[in-house]
Amino acid sequence: MFDKLTSIEARYEELNRLLAEGVSGDYARITEYAKERAGIEEVVAASREYKALLKDLDGARELLNDPAMADIAADEVRQLEARREPLEQRLKTLLVPKDPRDDKNVIFEIRAGAGGEEAGIFAADLFRMYTRYAEARGWKSEIISMNATGVGGYKEIVFEVKGKGAYSRLKFESGVHRVQRVPLTESAGRIHTSTVTVAVLAEMDEVEIDIPANDIKLDTYRANGAGGQNVQKNATAVRITHLPSGLVVTCQDERSLTQNRLRAMSILRARLYDIEAERRQKAEAAERKAQVGTGERSEKIRTYNFPQSRVTDHRIGLSSHNLPAVLDGDLDQFIDELAARAQAAKLSGEAPPVAAGVDDEE
Repeated sequence: MFDKLTSIEARYEELNRLLAEGVSGDYARITEYAKERAGIEEVVAASREYKALLKDLDGARELLNDPAMADIAADEVRQLEARREPLEQRLKTLLVPKDPRDDKNVIFEIRAGAGGEEAGIFAADLFRMYTRYAEARGWKSEIISMNATGVGGYKEIVFEVKGKGAYSRLKFESGVHRVQRVPLTESAGRIHTSTVTVAVLAEMDEVEIDIPANDIKLDTYRANGAGGQNVQKNATAVRITHLPSGLVVTCQDERSLTQNRLRAMSILRARLYDIEAERRQKAEAAERKAQVGTGERSEKIRTYNFPQSRVTDHRIGLSSHNLPAVLDGDLDQFIDELAARAQAAKLSGEAPPVAAGVDDEE
């Protein structure tokens, strides 16, 4: 740990020197250096605090041999030792490599699964839950595309959440969400089980994911309008096919062809990055012969049981018995625990929390 801290501090001082020199007026490089320095400032401050504590501890221990100072020195040693372990733990946490996507905006893809109309209605419930959570944190939400059902639900809805650190909080929501309740579309009192899949993608910049023009096929068509004067007379909707992977992205909610194309390309970049990240996770898991939670869509991560007013996250075994509050955006109790478990797993080198096998009658 000391070697790593020393190299980080050396880089920090080098960045200070480069920024002071102005890097010959290269503003792009100055911005890059300033961003890198900001990213390690907290580590450097904690490292210097830790080294100062160790120096004080050595000095206090030397005074233990002085009869006149032994009592005072012993008390100081106890106080310094009490500070040492939490500071060491903080440093270890700070040294864990961060996911480069954590500060990115998020693209949500919510799709109705098993359960017919009821799954579509629950997809709408989840959309509201996430937008309320974003609103509470001061983030902005914007619908990209949607395919609504006739009963207030969605077969599919894609939307963006913009805000600093959005991906770091919302990345744990990928997976299958299961609802157990009497369907709103039925009068009988039988409890049905329906599922909705949620994909959480980090929005990637063009410079981070380069897609050659000859790798995509672009089709345009008329967007679905509301009829009458609102019917689209021009082909503004787009369908982009990524030829190497076969991925297809459509977008029609923007007013112009250019806006829809930019939106669709943003979603495509996010999906391609997500596929590559998952491939790397699986490769790493194979190397250490341990399962790594990848947020695969087949994993049932959470159950929303209406009769019991219970929400259970199967990855961490945590339940809330205030389902209305959760559906109103009170997700921090789950996200905080998932983030803490994931951080602990990184520190120990173990696999992060994954969804346990659960049956549909739970």
